[in-house]
Amino acid sequence: MRRLPLYFVFTLMITATAHAQTANTAPAAEELTRMLKEFLDGASRNEIAAHERFWADDLIYTRSAGVRLGNTETLADARSGRNAPAIATTVYSAEDIRIQQYGDTAVVAFRLVGTMGSGEEAIVTHFLNTGTFLQRGGEWRAVAWQSTRVSGSQ
Repeated sequence: MRRLPLYFVFTLMITATAHAQTANTAPAAEELTRMLKEFLDGASRNEIAAHERFWADDLIYTRSAGVRLGNTETLADARSGRNAPAIATTVYSAEDIRIQQYGDTAVVAFRLVGTMGSGEEAIVTHFLNTGTFLQRGGEWRAVAWQSTRVSGSQ
């Protein structure tokens, strides 16, 4: 009788592992990685079109400052340039990108690196970001986003 529950748990573990596909095997990993990098490139220039292509209409975005925004507020922030530094442009890039895909849903986690200025005077900040994407009508869009500043980062 004890073998049945253990067998059941073992089968569930194997099934769950097979269902969650990592960055190496997620069918949309290449597309999502390209999309993320294009977005960060556009966000570095405060390109509004990059934001409009990336975020879903029903977005829930929790910023590192503990503020929760929707799509309307996120786009308004981008349009106002409120988060853009007055003196130097911040260039954004992604490191340690991890993607898990579950059919038409994908979770993209990465380390965001923001570099303001250059050379020895550059200010570099790091954030851990996690985004949930849904594929609707053949397009991936971020529906949920969480950003957390890495402790000790500028």
